[in-house]
Amino acid sequence: MFTGIVKAKGIVERMLPHGGDLCLTVRCGDLPWADYAEGESIAVNGVCLTAVAFHPHGFDADVSLETMKVTALAGLAEGSNVNLEPSLRVQDRLGGHLVSGHVDCVGSVKARRNEARSVRLEIEVPAEFERYMARKGSVCIDGVSLTINAVSDNVLTVNIIPHTVLATIIDEYEAGTRVNVEVDLLARYVERLLMAGQGAGLSRKFLRKYGYG
Repeated sequence: MFTGIVKAKGIVERMLPHGGDLCLTVRCGDLPWADYAEGESIAVNGVCLTAVAFHPHGFDADVSLETMKVTALAGLAEGSNVNLEPSLRVQDRLGGHLVSGHVDCVGSVKARRNEARSVRLEIEVPAEFERYMARKGSVCIDGVSLTINAVSDNVLTVNIIPHTVLATIIDEYEAGTRVNVEVDLLARYVERLLMAGQGAGLSRKFLRKYGYG
């Protein structure tokens, strides 16, 4: 599990085909890699990957062809910057929201504009995922926990404060940039309860009243 609070930015050093999959080497000098062990989970742009080896300035991770097909990692190249977050430890603060690292869909930046000192983004998601988005709800974009300001016609709007712009790859976004999107886990569980006919007191009317739907 992760929090959606990016710990550092890294750079893709190598992308090597390996046994039909891909070996990704990420370089980053801002995390204490000596403290981590083989098999650790690390979110790369919001995608949970298993580190198969560590070196003084980064790590290697295997990426399956399936992962490349269903995430925006396929758009990476050697030299690309990426958001990094090692997995959550029990004693860590939960500064964002619970994130699994399992990407639900790939979205696309529709518009970007400066708003005072912040950046306002409009991100289009596939229509079938709009139902998981709610105003003031949470969403994870490329591994970054964000609050949704508005959602309409499968386009969600988020506001990025200056610190987050500088600490993540969001500053590189422009219209057309493809991003990994993970919806709030709570929304998925609520849907599951409704589909199973469980959840006393829950109804679609009730959820719509409080912003879910």
